[in-house]
Amino acid sequence: MSRMGKALFGLWSVMTFSLLGYGLFVALGDSPPDAEQGNMIRAFYYHFPNWIGAGIFLPLNLLASVAYLALRKKNVLAATKADALALATAEMGVLYCVLGMITGSLWGRVEWGIWWAWDARLTTTLMLALIYIAYLMVRRISSGSSRATICAVLAIFGFVDMPIVYMSTTWWRTQHPAPVFGGGDGSGIAPSMMRATLWNVTAWVAWGVLVAGIRYRGELQAQLREQEDALRVLEEASIEEASNV
Repeated sequence: MSRMGKALFGLWSVMTFSLLGYGLFVALGDSPPDAEQGNMIRAFYYHFPNWIGAGIFLPLNLLASVAYLALRKKNVLAATKADALALATAEMGVLYCVLGMITGSLWGRVEWGIWWAWDARLTTTLMLALIYIAYLMVRRISSGSSRATICAVLAIFGFVDMPIVYMSTTWWRTQHPAPVFGGGDGSGIAPSMMRATLWNVTAWVAWGVLVAGIRYRGELQAQLREQEDALRVLEEASIEEASNV
């Protein structure tokens, strides 16, 4: 990493953890308790940013996967970068999904009296997480040139579930509240919650960018080393074959 890159990484890291700290402050101390939910409303300041993060990184995974399929036979380096980005964004998407389900379960235990309900929203959300966990498992256990192609196709298939998750509370009767945005009457964020919500969304998305950037750089370097090793093996095999002629 260049000196400029290190400086930008350090600046982004400081900014991210400052945002996380201030987000915690406004979530716990600045925002008032809800009239009906009391202090449990504070879980929303982490639950909602988690799903915003998933809503950002999983579409990025889709775009990177499509880019890989389009570039794999035209520009190997660009395709490798797209595949590395696909992995990094998939990992962040899965992490956000898991955190979103955990924070949602904590809220549901207090408000509904149960940790989990097999309604349409929660079931389709679990399916989404499992599809992308399968994506990561395929990347872990498979190898060779077909690995990235298989994962790219799986990513495109998995993304189909995202709009189903979003629309599930509209299409079916569920216990889950309507979407915050575009959910019809009663949707949206109360003005008293807006400040804490926006700060925490910004903080957790910045954190996701930081972690995804680290994973992208590590995966890209690993794939480039793998390609170099493969070329070296081919060159040594060619030299050995030529010497035997």
